[in-house]
Amino acid sequence: MPRISITAKKHLKRHMSKLHCALLIGLMGTIGSVSAKQVSIHDPVMAKEAGNYYLFSTGPGITYYASTDKVHWTLAGRVFDTEPTWARSVAPSFDGHLWAPDIIEHDGYFYLYYSISAFGKNTSAIGVTVNKTLDKNSKDYQWVDKGMVLESIPHRDAWNAIDPNIIVDEKGTPWMSFGSFWQGLKLVKLNQDFVSLAKPEEWHTLAKLERPALLNDTEPGPAQIEAPFIYKKDDYYYLFVSYGLCCRADDSTYHLAMGRSTSVTGPYLDKEGKDMAQGGGSVLLHGTKAWPGLGHNSVYQFDGKDYLVFHAYESADKGLQKLKMAELTWNNQGWPTVDPNALTQYKSVLVDPIGNK
Repeated sequence: MPRISITAKKHLKRHMSKLHCALLIGLMGTIGSVSAKQVSIHDPVMAKEAGNYYLFSTGPGITYYASTDKVHWTLAGRVFDTEPTWARSVAPSFDGHLWAPDIIEHDGYFYLYYSISAFGKNTSAIGVTVNKTLDKNSKDYQWVDKGMVLESIPHRDAWNAIDPNIIVDEKGTPWMSFGSFWQGLKLVKLNQDFVSLAKPEEWHTLAKLERPALLNDTEPGPAQIEAPFIYKKDDYYYLFVSYGLCCRADDSTYHLAMGRSTSVTGPYLDKEGKDMAQGGGSVLLHGTKAWPGLGHNSVYQFDGKDYLVFHAYESADKGLQKLKMAELTWNNQGWPTVDPNALTQYKSVLVDPIGNK
Protein backbone atom coordinates (compact mmCIF):
# COMPACT_ATOMS: atom_id res chain seq x y z
CA MET A 1 0.00 0.00 0.00
CA PRO A 2 1.49 3.47 -0.88
CA ARG A 3 2.42 5.84 1.97
CA ILE A 4 0.22 8.91 2.61
CA SER A 5 1.96 12.25 3.14
CA ILE A 6 1.40 14.39 6.25
CA THR A 7 -0.39 17.01 4.14
CA ALA A 8 -2.66 14.39 2.71
CA LYS A 9 -3.41 13.04 6.19
CA LYS A 10 -4.49 16.50 7.39
CA HIS A 11 -6.64 16.92 4.32
CA LEU A 12 -8.16 13.53 4.94
CA LYS A 13 -8.89 14.32 8.57
CA ARG A 14 -10.69 17.59 7.74
CA HIS A 15 -12.98 15.73 5.40
CA MET A 16 -13.25 12.53 7.42
CA SER A 17 -16.98 12.75 7.97
CA LYS A 18 -17.71 13.09 4.26
CA LEU A 19 -15.19 10.40 3.37
CA HIS A 20 -16.54 8.09 6.01
CA CYS A 21 -20.04 8.49 4.63
CA ALA A 22 -18.91 8.00 1.04
CA LEU A 23 -16.80 4.97 1.92
CA LEU A 24 -19.66 3.44 3.87
CA ILE A 25 -22.04 3.92 0.95
CA GLY A 26 -19.46 2.50 -1.45
CA LEU A 27 -18.85 -0.48 0.82
CA MET A 28 -22.57 -1.14 1.13
CA GLY A 29 -22.88 -0.98 -2.65
CA THR A 30 -20.01 -3.42 -3.07
CA ILE A 31 -21.49 -5.82 -0.52
CA GLY A 32 -24.86 -5.51 -2.21
CA SER A 33 -23.43 -6.31 -5.64
CA VAL A 34 -21.46 -9.25 -4.29
CA SER A 35 -24.38 -10.71 -2.35
CA ALA A 36 -27.06 -9.96 -4.96
CA LYS A 37 -28.70 -13.17 -6.06
CA GLN A 38 -28.36 -14.01 -9.74
CA VAL A 39 -31.03 -15.51 -11.97
CA SER A 40 -30.66 -19.28 -11.91
CA ILE A 41 -32.04 -20.49 -15.19
CA HIS A 42 -31.89 -23.23 -17.82
CA ASP A 43 -32.48 -22.76 -21.56
CA PRO A 44 -33.27 -19.01 -21.61
CA VAL A 45 -35.25 -17.29 -24.38
CA MET A 46 -36.38 -13.69 -24.50
CA ALA A 47 -38.95 -11.30 -25.97
CA LYS A 48 -39.47 -7.55 -25.77
CA GLU A 49 -42.79 -5.75 -25.50
CA ALA A 50 -43.42 -2.03 -24.87
CA GLY A 51 -39.93 -1.41 -23.48
CA ASN A 52 -40.01 -4.42 -21.16
CA TYR A 53 -37.95 -7.58 -21.53
CA TYR A 54 -39.34 -11.02 -20.71
CA LEU A 55 -37.26 -14.10 -20.03
CA PHE A 56 -38.64 -17.66 -20.22
CA SER A 57 -36.96 -20.86 -19.11
CA THR A 58 -37.27 -24.53 -18.30
CA GLY A 59 -39.17 -25.00 -15.05
CA PRO A 60 -42.50 -25.91 -13.45
CA GLY A 61 -45.14 -24.56 -15.83
CA ILE A 62 -42.41 -22.55 -17.65
CA THR A 63 -40.76 -20.02 -15.37
CA TYR A 64 -40.57 -16.42 -16.55
CA TYR A 65 -39.06 -13.09 -15.46
CA ALA A 66 -39.49 -9.41 -16.36
CA SER A 67 -36.93 -6.60 -16.66
CA THR A 68 -36.56 -3.06 -17.96
CA ASP A 69 -32.77 -3.18 -18.44
CA LYS A 70 -31.81 -6.83 -19.16
CA VAL A 71 -29.86 -6.97 -15.88
CA HIS A 72 -32.34 -6.62 -13.01
CA TRP A 73 -35.01 -9.32 -13.24
CA THR A 74 -38.20 -9.87 -11.30
CA LEU A 75 -39.72 -13.32 -11.08
CA ALA A 76 -43.10 -12.91 -12.81
CA GLY A 77 -44.41 -16.41 -12.17
CA ARG A 78 -45.20 -19.31 -14.44
CA VAL A 79 -47.05 -19.63 -17.73
CA PHE A 80 -49.07 -22.75 -16.80
CA ASP A 81 -50.65 -22.72 -13.35
CA THR A 82 -50.58 -26.52 -13.38
CA GLU A 83 -49.51 -28.30 -16.56
CA PRO A 84 -50.80 -28.85 -20.12
CA THR A 85 -53.83 -31.13 -19.96
CA TRP A 86 -52.37 -33.48 -22.58
CA ALA A 87 -48.85 -33.80 -21.11
CA ARG A 88 -49.12 -37.14 -19.33
CA SER A 89 -50.76 -38.81 -22.30
CA VAL A 90 -47.46 -38.29 -24.13
CA ALA A 91 -45.02 -38.85 -21.27
CA PRO A 92 -46.56 -40.77 -18.34
CA SER A 93 -43.52 -39.97 -16.18
CA PHE A 94 -43.85 -36.20 -16.82
CA ASP A 95 -42.95 -34.37 -13.59
CA GLY A 96 -44.45 -30.93 -14.28
CA HIS A 97 -41.26 -29.36 -15.60
CA LEU A 98 -41.71 -27.95 -19.09
CA TRP A 99 -38.42 -27.85 -21.00
CA ALA A 100 -36.63 -25.54 -23.36
CA PRO A 101 -39.22 -22.95 -24.46
CA ASP A 102 -39.02 -20.66 -27.46
CA ILE A 103 -41.03 -17.51 -28.07
CA ILE A 104 -41.85 -15.54 -31.20
CA GLU A 105 -44.23 -12.66 -31.93
CA HIS A 106 -46.42 -13.01 -35.00
CA ASP A 107 -49.35 -10.95 -36.21
CA GLY A 108 -50.05 -9.37 -32.80
CA TYR A 109 -49.69 -12.56 -30.75
CA PHE A 110 -46.88 -14.21 -28.82
CA TYR A 111 -46.40 -17.91 -29.54
CA LEU A 112 -44.60 -19.77 -26.75
CA TYR A 113 -43.38 -23.27 -27.67
CA TYR A 114 -42.36 -25.80 -25.03
CA SER A 115 -41.18 -29.40 -24.63
CA ILE A 116 -42.62 -32.32 -22.70
CA SER A 117 -40.35 -35.28 -22.12
CA ALA A 118 -38.59 -37.58 -19.69
CA PHE A 119 -34.81 -37.34 -19.28
CA GLY A 120 -32.91 -39.58 -21.70
CA LYS A 121 -36.02 -40.72 -23.59
CA ASN A 122 -37.60 -39.65 -26.86
CA THR A 123 -41.09 -40.08 -25.47
CA SER A 124 -41.49 -36.39 -26.18
CA ALA A 125 -43.65 -33.70 -27.70
CA ILE A 126 -43.58 -30.00 -28.52
CA GLY A 127 -46.61 -27.85 -27.73
CA VAL A 128 -47.48 -24.17 -28.11
CA THR A 129 -49.48 -21.67 -26.09
CA VAL A 130 -50.53 -18.20 -27.29
CA ASN A 131 -51.07 -14.81 -25.67
CA LYS A 132 -51.85 -11.27 -26.85
CA THR A 133 -49.45 -9.74 -24.34
CA LEU A 134 -46.66 -10.67 -21.94
CA ASP A 135 -47.71 -8.02 -19.43
CA LYS A 136 -49.32 -9.89 -16.56
CA ASN A 137 -51.16 -6.73 -15.45
CA SER A 138 -52.92 -6.28 -18.79
CA LYS A 139 -56.59 -7.20 -19.17
CA ASP A 140 -55.60 -9.03 -22.36
CA TYR A 141 -53.13 -11.33 -20.58
CA GLN A 142 -54.26 -14.92 -20.99
CA TRP A 143 -52.32 -17.93 -22.23
CA VAL A 144 -54.38 -20.16 -24.53
CA ASP A 145 -52.81 -23.56 -25.07
CA LYS A 146 -53.04 -24.81 -28.65
CA GLY A 147 -51.81 -28.28 -27.75
CA MET A 148 -49.30 -30.52 -29.48
CA VAL A 149 -47.44 -29.53 -32.63
CA LEU A 150 -45.07 -32.48 -32.94
CA GLU A 151 -44.46 -35.80 -31.16
CA SER A 152 -41.61 -38.33 -31.16
CA ILE A 153 -42.39 -41.94 -30.34
CA PRO A 154 -39.85 -44.65 -29.38
CA HIS A 155 -39.43 -47.46 -31.95
CA ARG A 156 -40.94 -45.15 -34.58
CA ASP A 157 -38.71 -42.06 -34.55
CA ALA A 158 -34.92 -41.81 -34.33
CA TRP A 159 -35.11 -38.18 -33.24
CA ASN A 160 -36.31 -36.37 -30.12
CA ALA A 161 -39.11 -33.78 -30.17
CA ILE A 162 -37.65 -31.25 -27.73
CA ASP A 163 -35.79 -27.90 -27.88
CA PRO A 164 -37.98 -26.09 -30.44
CA ASN A 165 -36.98 -22.88 -32.21
CA ILE A 166 -39.04 -20.98 -34.77
CA ILE A 167 -37.59 -19.05 -37.71
CA VAL A 168 -39.52 -17.25 -40.45
CA ASP A 169 -37.74 -17.31 -43.82
CA GLU A 170 -37.49 -14.51 -46.39
CA LYS A 171 -40.74 -15.70 -47.99
CA GLY A 172 -42.64 -15.47 -44.71
CA THR A 173 -42.77 -19.24 -44.19
CA PRO A 174 -42.40 -20.43 -40.56
CA TRP A 175 -40.07 -23.35 -39.78
CA MET A 176 -39.44 -25.21 -36.56
CA SER A 177 -36.00 -26.60 -35.76
CA PHE A 178 -35.67 -29.01 -32.84
CA GLY A 179 -33.83 -32.05 -31.57
CA SER A 180 -31.48 -33.57 -29.03
CA PHE A 181 -29.04 -36.52 -29.40
CA TRP A 182 -30.33 -39.51 -31.45
CA GLN A 183 -29.93 -38.72 -35.16
CA GLY A 184 -29.45 -35.01 -34.66
CA LEU A 185 -31.31 -31.78 -35.25
CA LYS A 186 -34.26 -31.51 -37.62
CA LEU A 187 -36.23 -28.78 -39.40
CA VAL A 188 -39.90 -29.04 -40.33
CA LYS A 189 -42.18 -26.58 -42.13
CA LEU A 190 -45.14 -25.08 -40.24
CA ASN A 191 -48.46 -23.79 -41.49
CA GLN A 192 -49.18 -20.08 -41.42
CA ASP A 193 -51.19 -20.67 -38.23
CA PHE A 194 -47.83 -21.35 -36.46
CA VAL A 195 -49.41 -24.23 -34.51
CA SER A 196 -49.46 -27.13 -36.98
CA LEU A 197 -47.24 -28.88 -39.55
CA ALA A 198 -47.59 -27.89 -43.19
CA LYS A 199 -48.86 -30.53 -45.62
CA PRO A 200 -47.30 -32.31 -47.37
CA GLU A 201 -44.76 -32.48 -44.58
CA GLU A 202 -41.30 -31.17 -45.41
CA TRP A 203 -38.36 -32.29 -43.24
CA HIS A 204 -34.62 -31.56 -43.28
CA THR A 205 -31.63 -32.67 -41.21
CA LEU A 206 -29.68 -29.62 -39.99
CA ALA A 207 -26.87 -31.09 -37.91
CA LYS A 208 -25.79 -34.37 -36.39
CA LEU A 209 -22.83 -36.19 -34.89
CA GLU A 210 -21.66 -39.74 -35.37
CA ARG A 211 -23.87 -42.43 -33.88
CA PRO A 212 -23.08 -46.18 -33.76
CA ALA A 213 -24.98 -47.89 -36.55
CA LEU A 214 -26.14 -50.83 -34.42
CA LEU A 215 -27.25 -48.80 -31.37
CA ASN A 216 -30.87 -49.40 -30.39
CA ASP A 217 -33.11 -46.60 -31.71
CA THR A 218 -34.58 -46.07 -28.25
CA GLU A 219 -31.17 -45.00 -26.87
CA PRO A 220 -30.00 -41.37 -27.12
CA GLY A 221 -26.47 -42.54 -27.87
CA PRO A 222 -23.20 -40.61 -27.74
CA ALA A 223 -24.12 -37.98 -30.37
CA GLN A 224 -24.02 -35.06 -27.95
CA ILE A 225 -25.84 -32.35 -29.89
CA GLU A 226 -29.02 -30.40 -29.12
CA ALA A 227 -30.79 -27.03 -28.82
CA PRO A 228 -30.76 -25.57 -32.35
CA PHE A 229 -31.34 -21.84 -32.78
CA ILE A 230 -31.44 -20.19 -36.22
CA TYR A 231 -30.77 -16.45 -36.57
CA LYS A 232 -30.95 -14.47 -39.82
CA LYS A 233 -28.23 -11.85 -40.32
CA ASP A 234 -27.73 -10.12 -43.68
CA ASP A 235 -27.30 -12.82 -46.36
CA TYR A 236 -27.01 -15.81 -44.04
CA TYR A 237 -28.99 -18.00 -41.70
CA TYR A 238 -26.78 -18.90 -38.73
CA LEU A 239 -27.37 -22.17 -36.92
CA PHE A 240 -26.25 -22.27 -33.29
CA VAL A 241 -26.13 -25.61 -31.47
CA SER A 242 -24.97 -26.99 -28.13
CA TYR A 243 -22.40 -29.79 -28.10
CA GLY A 244 -21.43 -31.89 -25.09
CA LEU A 245 -23.23 -32.72 -21.84
CA CYS A 246 -25.29 -30.30 -19.78
CA CYS A 247 -26.46 -30.33 -16.18
CA ARG A 248 -23.40 -32.00 -14.62
CA ALA A 249 -21.86 -29.12 -12.62
CA ASP A 250 -18.05 -29.22 -12.95
CA ASP A 251 -18.32 -32.26 -15.22
CA SER A 252 -20.44 -30.40 -17.78
CA THR A 253 -18.90 -30.32 -21.26
CA TYR A 254 -21.60 -28.13 -22.81
CA HIS A 255 -20.35 -25.57 -25.35
CA LEU A 256 -21.62 -23.62 -28.36
CA ALA A 257 -20.91 -24.30 -32.03
CA MET A 258 -22.23 -22.83 -35.27
CA GLY A 259 -22.54 -22.95 -39.03
CA ARG A 260 -24.30 -20.87 -41.68
CA SER A 261 -26.29 -21.22 -44.89
CA THR A 262 -27.85 -19.01 -47.54
CA SER A 263 -31.00 -21.14 -47.24
CA VAL A 264 -33.01 -21.81 -44.11
CA THR A 265 -33.08 -25.51 -45.00
CA GLY A 266 -29.28 -25.73 -45.26
CA PRO A 267 -26.75 -27.07 -45.78
CA TYR A 268 -25.16 -25.29 -42.80
CA LEU A 269 -21.39 -25.13 -43.25
CA ASP A 270 -18.80 -24.29 -40.59
CA LYS A 271 -15.77 -22.03 -41.06
CA GLU A 272 -13.87 -24.86 -42.76
CA GLY A 273 -16.75 -25.56 -45.13
CA LYS A 274 -17.84 -28.80 -43.42
CA ASP A 275 -21.54 -29.57 -43.40
CA MET A 276 -22.99 -29.67 -39.87
CA ALA A 277 -25.16 -32.57 -41.03
CA GLN A 278 -21.87 -34.44 -41.52
CA GLY A 279 -20.41 -33.66 -38.10
CA GLY A 280 -19.23 -30.10 -38.76
CA GLY A 281 -19.53 -27.08 -36.48
CA SER A 282 -17.16 -24.26 -35.53
CA VAL A 283 -16.88 -23.52 -31.81
CA LEU A 284 -18.30 -20.14 -30.79
CA LEU A 285 -17.77 -20.31 -27.03
CA HIS A 286 -16.18 -22.84 -24.67
CA GLY A 287 -16.41 -23.12 -20.91
CA THR A 288 -13.63 -22.14 -18.50
CA LYS A 289 -12.40 -23.44 -15.17
CA ALA A 290 -14.77 -21.05 -13.37
CA TRP A 291 -17.63 -21.78 -15.78
CA PRO A 292 -17.00 -25.34 -17.01
CA GLY A 293 -20.11 -25.68 -19.16
CA LEU A 294 -22.36 -23.31 -21.09
CA GLY A 295 -24.98 -23.59 -23.76
CA HIS A 296 -28.59 -23.76 -24.93
CA ASN A 297 -28.47 -20.29 -26.42
CA SER A 298 -30.83 -17.92 -28.14
CA VAL A 299 -29.95 -14.80 -30.20
CA TYR A 300 -31.77 -11.44 -30.49
CA GLN A 301 -31.36 -7.91 -31.73
CA PHE A 302 -32.26 -5.29 -29.16
CA ASP A 303 -31.76 -1.57 -29.87
CA GLY A 304 -29.53 -2.25 -32.85
CA LYS A 305 -27.22 -4.74 -31.10
CA ASP A 306 -27.13 -8.52 -31.37
CA TYR A 307 -27.10 -10.49 -28.12
CA LEU A 308 -26.27 -14.09 -27.28
CA VAL A 309 -28.37 -15.37 -24.37
CA PHE A 310 -27.47 -18.66 -22.67
CA HIS A 311 -26.90 -20.39 -19.34
CA ALA A 312 -23.62 -21.39 -17.73
CA TYR A 313 -22.65 -23.50 -14.72
CA GLU A 314 -20.66 -21.71 -12.01
CA SER A 315 -18.05 -23.93 -10.37
CA ALA A 316 -17.80 -21.71 -7.27
CA ASP A 317 -21.55 -22.17 -6.66
CA LYS A 318 -21.61 -25.97 -6.86
CA GLY A 319 -22.30 -25.88 -10.57
CA LEU A 320 -25.53 -23.89 -10.29
CA GLN A 321 -26.79 -22.65 -13.66
CA LYS A 322 -26.78 -18.86 -14.15
CA LEU A 323 -28.18 -16.54 -16.80
CA LYS A 324 -25.57 -15.12 -19.18
CA MET A 325 -25.83 -12.52 -21.91
CA ALA A 326 -23.15 -11.23 -24.29
CA GLU A 327 -23.06 -8.91 -27.26
CA LEU A 328 -22.40 -10.63 -30.58
CA THR A 329 -20.07 -8.85 -32.98
CA TRP A 330 -19.33 -9.88 -36.56
CA ASN A 331 -15.91 -10.24 -38.17
CA ASN A 332 -14.89 -9.37 -41.73
CA GLN A 333 -15.92 -12.83 -42.92
CA GLY A 334 -19.40 -12.40 -41.50
CA TRP A 335 -18.98 -14.80 -38.57
CA PRO A 336 -20.29 -13.95 -35.09
CA THR A 337 -17.74 -13.54 -32.31
CA VAL A 338 -18.04 -13.27 -28.54
CA ASP A 339 -15.64 -11.62 -26.11
CA PRO A 340 -13.92 -14.49 -24.22
CA ASN A 341 -14.50 -12.50 -21.02
CA ALA A 342 -18.27 -12.58 -21.56
CA LEU A 343 -18.77 -15.16 -18.82
CA THR A 344 -17.53 -12.74 -16.16
CA GLN A 345 -18.77 -9.47 -17.68
CA TYR A 346 -22.50 -10.09 -17.33
CA LYS A 347 -24.09 -10.74 -13.96
CA SER A 348 -27.85 -10.72 -13.56
CA VAL A 349 -29.59 -9.45 -10.43
CA LEU A 350 -32.73 -11.13 -9.15
CA VAL A 351 -35.05 -8.52 -7.64
CA ASP A 352 -38.15 -9.39 -5.67
CA PRO A 353 -41.50 -7.73 -6.48
CA ILE A 354 -41.07 -5.01 -3.83
CA GLY A 355 -37.64 -4.04 -5.14
CA ASN A 356 -35.32 -5.78 -2.68
CA LYS A 357 -32.33 -7.70 -4.02
